[in-house]
Amino acid sequence: MITKLPRLAIKIIFIIITCLVLVLFLPALLSFWVSPQEFWVIGFLTLIFPYTATILALLCIFWFISKPKFGWFILIVFLLGYKHYCAIFSFTSIKDFMLNKQTKDIRIISWNIQSFNGISKTKEAKKNSKNDILNCINKYKPNVVCLQEFNTSNLSADADNLSTFKQYYPYYYFSEDYKRKKGSYISGCIIFSTYPIIKTGKTKYPFAESLIYADIKINSDTIRIYTSHLQSYKFKKEDYDELDNISQHNEASKTASKNLFNKMKLAFKHRAEQANIVNSVTSADNKPSIICGDFNDVPASYTYNTIKGNRQDAFLNNIFGIGKTFTSLAPTLRIDYILPDNYFKINQFDLVDENLSDHLMLVTDVMLHNNKSH
Repeated sequence: MITKLPRLAIKIIFIIITCLVLVLFLPALLSFWVSPQEFWVIGFLTLIFPYTATILALLCIFWFISKPKFGWFILIVFLLGYKHYCAIFSFTSIKDFMLNKQTKDIRIISWNIQSFNGISKTKEAKKNSKNDILNCINKYKPNVVCLQEFNTSNLSADADNLSTFKQYYPYYYFSEDYKRKKGSYISGCIIFSTYPIIKTGKTKYPFAESLIYADIKINSDTIRIYTSHLQSYKFKKEDYDELDNISQHNEASKTASKNLFNKMKLAFKHRAEQANIVNSVTSADNKPSIICGDFNDVPASYTYNTIKGNRQDAFLNNIFGIGKTFTSLAPTLRIDYILPDNYFKINQFDLVDENLSDHLMLVTDVMLHNNKSH
């Protein structure tokens, strides 16, 4: 009787844990199709999906040992997440990135540069961050550079980031989403190119920023490059500081939790609306196109699946593992993407971390099939 009670108690505990995990896991499987605008809870479920899936896999092992029939049930449920796993985890072999690209390749960089603020807190490092970022980009000799959180000002030569970059990438299109000081300070997303840009366009979101594109002429071909920065959680320094209060059971922790929760809930809804706009604009393409940018959402999300559609994901084609493009908070935050359509062959891809931004730099080499646009 003494030995049976603990064993029964353990089974009851594991049944409760399994039920809780299933409650978190199963609704998340609908995240590709159910918009957070309609069901905002799903935004939170997709954030924790890698963890709930991992716990479910461990529970599957436990139940196979304890009760095999229930183990099979858990395994079937776990396998329902196959499409999500394929978006999150890349199963391709690890390949070293070759700095010298092939002649017919188009090298593209996408990077949220955090307004040139850098990671270091020292004034000297912040002062040099612009040149460090530019040197990092130039080392790869890209043909196209998409930058998010780019800013420039005509108040001083040091702040004129646009003129600095134009020396190396003479063709550009700037979203100019935010203007301050009577237009002397401008920020937003920008597309730079070493090839001529023959057409540009901008679709303004109902709030915050916009989706921009540039048609780039490469010899006899024309490709379209999109870039955008989707709604962030708008966490400020005090919000990150409040994360420390959440573990404390006091009034401050309740306030911190409520503030963070409301910001995240609003961001999930805004990103879903932006994703729908991006999809409606890009699905009308009649030429080869690539979407680059900071989506601020993970691969298991409605945002990612809606924008990606039938496109390729450069990360999934050339990297092994989960990947991480945002350096803070969780180790599973791949929120920056390069998504070529099927007119392109992805030859290589890499994530570059030079400690110059809170995001990693994405670099890829692509080639048009038959070297010919459609």
